[in-house]
Amino acid sequence: MRQRFRKRDVAMLCIGLATLASIWLAMVQIDRQWQFIAKAQDKIDAQTRDIADLRRQIRRGGVAVNDSSNISPISDGAVPYEWRGFARAAKSTQAPDYAQGDWLVAAFPNQVSSLTPGISADAYAPRVNWWIFDTLITRDPETLEWVPLVAESWEVSEDGLEIVFKIREGVVFSDGEPLTPEDVVFSYDFIMDERIAVPRPRAYFSRIRDVTADGAHVTFHFDEPYFQSLALAAQLTLLPKHFYGRYVESVSAAEEYNRSTGLLLGSGPYRMESYDGWRPGDPIELIRNDRYWGWVTPAFDRRIWKTISSDAAMVTEFKNGGVDVFSATPLEYRDLLGSDTINERAQSFEYFNPVGGYTYIGWNNQRDGTPTFFADRRVREAMTYLTDRQRIVDEVLLGYAMTISSPFNPLGPQHNPDIEPREYNLDKAKALLIEAGFADRDNDGVLESPNGEPFRFAMSYPAGSDTFKRVVLMLKDQYVRAGILIEPDPLDWPVLVDRILKKDMDAIIIGWSGVLENDIYQNLHSSQSEPGGDNFISYANPELDAVIERARVEMDHDTRMAIWHEAHEILYQEQPYTYLFRGKSLTFVDRRIHGVTVEEASGLNTGGRWQVPLEWYVPADQQRYTN
Repeated sequence: MRQRFRKRDVAMLCIGLATLASIWLAMVQIDRQWQFIAKAQDKIDAQTRDIADLRRQIRRGGVAVNDSSNISPISDGAVPYEWRGFARAAKSTQAPDYAQGDWLVAAFPNQVSSLTPGISADAYAPRVNWWIFDTLITRDPETLEWVPLVAESWEVSEDGLEIVFKIREGVVFSDGEPLTPEDVVFSYDFIMDERIAVPRPRAYFSRIRDVTADGAHVTFHFDEPYFQSLALAAQLTLLPKHFYGRYVESVSAAEEYNRSTGLLLGSGPYRMESYDGWRPGDPIELIRNDRYWGWVTPAFDRRIWKTISSDAAMVTEFKNGGVDVFSATPLEYRDLLGSDTINERAQSFEYFNPVGGYTYIGWNNQRDGTPTFFADRRVREAMTYLTDRQRIVDEVLLGYAMTISSPFNPLGPQHNPDIEPREYNLDKAKALLIEAGFADRDNDGVLESPNGEPFRFAMSYPAGSDTFKRVVLMLKDQYVRAGILIEPDPLDWPVLVDRILKKDMDAIIIGWSGVLENDIYQNLHSSQSEPGGDNFISYANPELDAVIERARVEMDHDTRMAIWHEAHEILYQEQPYTYLFRGKSLTFVDRRIHGVTVEEASGLNTGGRWQVPLEWYVPADQQRYTN
């Protein structure tokens, strides 16, 4: 039967068409509203930038900082002393091709577990936080002289027990709220609050008795002299009380902070899109802080870190232009230096970083409250004799490293020049193991302890690192010659960090970052073996404790160096770590990035705890990314 439209059908069709038309009109209206909101936000952002620029112009006597053509040439006297922290960045803006814009893309080899200040135990979160948070003062990367930042001046008392900083006016957090002396006091009190799970920074700042504010001034009080007192106060991460204060209002609020991963609000040159929204696995993307108070604004619109967990994938990403800065392994560096394509698009930098870190094997002295094989000094000493460090440097690191005998930089005065690394010696190792009671009691080729337990242990290390993997396999071959079996134990970074915090490992190959003068209290003093502390190998030696404590209160440089030499001698005899090597920094940087230099005193000017990181830029005609 033929279907015919009835009046009701026609009515329903008209209603449907009218509904669709209404939806379409609504969508158009919503789109127009979003366009209006976007334009309004753009205007707000532009006004924010204009206000920030106006503040800087007023401080600079009317000179606009974003237009390099209007900036008079920078000389030593052109930047007032209270702004000397920005002098190098200001000079960078004088380059004829200087421009703002583009993104800087780097990568981490492991996923970051938390970016919340103080929570993460890895070395990666601080590299992000350096761009978000400010400190009171900073260092000139050429001279290492302390220069003003948030504090425009400071005075140290004659007895070294008080340091008074004058906080400059006009510093604001990225949400627009002013940074005040009360925020500085809060930042210290927050770290020292036992409810906040930040044992590492708390141990570091425990030398400070208290911090007080009086008008524009903040005073750090010490109970006794400390050789790094100025550096200690200088590097306090400045937190806004109005944002972080809520987390010390109760135990449950503190626990919320301790579980957090992305509570990030500071006054630095960059900020997160969201102050509390970052989660592990999310991209790490910082955007320019348009409210930044500094003499010079940052050049890059964004700073981005990718997570690339394997060495091979990292090389591929760099070759394809997916990352701009690449720290290569020795094998990668050698191979890439031979590539014409890489040399055309990348600058290479090879140097021993004066503040570079070192790699070591940590021997866990206790596990689950029970002494391990490594609680015996003779066993630790034997393990060092079994570790052919020079072979590791030659064959794994291709000569781009030096063997070491302590945590002290061999190129600096803290190192005891009379001590050289132990050379590989199988016979001495066997003799020490026999002295410690180990023997092959069942003739199976494996040593047993006095109670018959086979000498077998797991060697933990970060998964994805070809260098660490090759070192462990080499050690496995070296140790078996003495009747010791090791099981390679590669762990993803979050798992490795968790194991460290719980002291749940036999031995571990890992590294510590470096400083000019290394205060080893935090990782070798017996008081720091508490859960979450950096003495995660549970090493305890009252003699070393006493030497560390003497060094920390000695203000005379030469006398203090002699005390550190005593500490070096104890470490050489005790071998709590087998110190392996200090590697050269082997870095490639995309050639479109200008302003890159290597300073003899501080290394590559990438920015960090000692530098206002604003010198790098990309000329306008070479920029790759746009917001």
